[in-house]
Amino acid sequence: MRLLRSAAAVVGALALVVTLPASASAATGDFSYKFVGLDGKARSATVHDPRSPGCLVLPEVADPGSSEPAFAPHNDTDEWAVVFTGPDCTGDSWTLRPHGNPATDRLKLRSVYLTGSH
Repeated sequence: MRLLRSAAAVVGALALVVTLPASASAATGDFSYKFVGLDGKARSATVHDPRSPGCLVLPEVADPGSSEPAFAPHNDTDEWAVVFTGPDCTGDSWTLRPHGNPATDRLKLRSVYLTGSH
C-alpha cells in the first residue's frame, strides 16, 4: 500500500510539472526606433530584451489614424527581426539581421516580429 501511495505521489507531481506553462523567452539585446512625439519632435524608444518569438506593436505609433509610423529601426538583439508597416505585424515588411546597423529614416514601421531564431 505504501508503494502505491508513493507511486501515485510521483505520478501526481509529474502531471503538475507537465501542466505548468512554459516561461516566455526573450531576445537578448535592444530593439530601438524613432518616432515623432505629440510635440512634433523626433523621439527615440528602446525595448530591452523583447519577448520572442512574437509580434510587438510599437505603442507610440500603434494607431495609423492618429500617428505617423516609427522610423529608423535598429535591431541590436541576437535574433532576426521583421519590421512591418502596419500594426499587428501586417503590411509591407523588411527583415533586419541580428546585431545589425541602424536602418535609415526612410524605413517605416508600426510593429516588429522577433523570430526566435539566432
